[in-house]
Amino acid sequence: MAIWRFWLNTLILSSQYNPPRFVELVMLWIALALLAVWSILPFWPYLVLSLSFVIGASISILIREAIAPSPYIRATQVTAVLMLIISVYGLADVIHYF
Repeated sequence: MAIWRFWLNTLILSSQYNPPRFVELVMLWIALALLAVWSILPFWPYLVLSLSFVIGASISILIREAIAPSPYIRATQVTAVLMLIISVYGLADVIHYF
């Protein structure tokens, strides 16, 4: 029980310390969960929703870094741009289902 309380307190502290980063983290975890569901049940709406979450989190990361740069600005920007490119390419590939 103490382990769960520790994780809950860490989660609460993280959400209070840096809310935008916490929201981005939640969006990326939801995207990963949706990708896992899509790998089991290959319905394209799961993939589209997952890619949409990744695009939203990537744009949020880029805007956050432009407003308040972090110590690892280059690595963060490169990772966000790569996620954005891969997600847009994935959405372009899924467009034939519409």
